[in-house]
Amino acid sequence: MTDLTTIIEILQHNEKIARRFFEIEKRVLTVLNYSDLFEVLLAEIRQQFKVPYAWMTLIEKSEISNFIQQLESSDRLKARLNMVAKDTFVKLVGTQMTPLLVNQDLKPYYRLLPQSRKYAVQSIAIAPISLDGEIIGSLNQADISCDRFQPGMDTSLLEQLAMKVSLCLSNVTAHEKLRFLAYHDPLTGLLNRRVMESVLLREFARSRRYPQFLSLVFLDLDHFKNVNDRYGHDRGDDLLVYVAKGLTKMSRTTDVVARYAGDEFVIILPETTKKSAAQLMRRVCAYFSEHPLEFEAMRMPVSISFGIASAEDEGVVDPESLLKKADNALYAAKKSRNSGPCPLPDTFRENQSVIDFPAK
Repeated sequence: MTDLTTIIEILQHNEKIARRFFEIEKRVLTVLNYSDLFEVLLAEIRQQFKVPYAWMTLIEKSEISNFIQQLESSDRLKARLNMVAKDTFVKLVGTQMTPLLVNQDLKPYYRLLPQSRKYAVQSIAIAPISLDGEIIGSLNQADISCDRFQPGMDTSLLEQLAMKVSLCLSNVTAHEKLRFLAYHDPLTGLLNRRVMESVLLREFARSRRYPQFLSLVFLDLDHFKNVNDRYGHDRGDDLLVYVAKGLTKMSRTTDVVARYAGDEFVIILPETTKKSAAQLMRRVCAYFSEHPLEFEAMRMPVSISFGIASAEDEGVVDPESLLKKADNALYAAKKSRNSGPCPLPDTFRENQSVIDFPAK
C-alpha cells in the first residue's frame, strides 16, 4: 500500500511539473522578440517554480549576444541579462550541458549575475543553454535558501527546462534575424538604403511642416578599392564595420546613420543647420584620425570625404534633391582632392580627411 501511495505521489508530482512546463511553453511560443522573451520567460519561471530570482547569462561575442546587443539596449533587458567572457563562463560552468548546483563559495558566481542586480542568494542553479548545438550561456535561478539548490540533487528537470529555453531562443533568433535584415544592412548593422529613404521622406516632411532645420551628410571612404585589392575583401569589410561603428558613436541618438551602398554612408541630421553638420564632421574626421583601424600589428588610418546639404539650400524641393545635392557636394570634395589616381601608399600615412561643404 505504501509503495502504491508513493507511486501515486510521484505521478501527481510529475504531472504538476509537466503542467508548469506546459504553461511556460504556452506563454513563450507566441513571443517573437528577445526583450519580451526574456521578460515573459523569466517571469513564468519565477511564478511556476516559486523561485525568487531568475535571469540569463550569455557568452560575449557569440553570434546571439552580438545580435541581441545590436537589437536591444533597454533597461528591462539589462536587468534580466548578463554578458560574460567565454573563458569566465567556461571556468565557472564548464563545457557540458549538465546543470550546476552551488550553495557554497558563491562569490565567483556573482559574475554571472546582471550587473545592475545584487542578489542576497544562498544557492544557485545554472543550466547551460545552446543554439545550433553550441553552448551560448545559461539559464540561472537563485534562492535565499541554501537548501533550494544543493549539489547532488536530481537536475533532470533543469535540463528539460534548459532544452525548452534553447528551442525558444532558436525560434526567436530566426524571427529576429528576418526582421533585422528587412531594415538593416547585414554587414554593418546600420539601417539600409530603403529604410533610410523612408526616414528621409518623414524628416523632410517634418522640416517643411513646422518648419525645422534638416541637414544631410553623404560620405564615402577614400582609397577603399585599393584596400580591397591589397588586403582582400574581408579586410575591406572590417573597415566598413569599423567606420559604421565610429559614425554611430559620434552621432546623436536623434541622428540616423545608414549604409547607402558599397563604401557610401548617409547621415540624416534633424534640427541641424549646415554649420552644425560641418562641426560634427570635423569631430568625425578627428576621431578617425586619432583612432585608426588596428589589425595584425598594423594601423590603418580611416580617410573619408563627404558633402553636406541642407533642406534650406537653393534647389532643394524634396528628399531626392536634398540627397542629390549632398552627393554632388561629395563628388566635388573628391574631385578637389584627387586630380588623378591616388594609390594607397605602401606605408599607411596620417589621415588627411577633407572638410568640404558648399556654402549656403
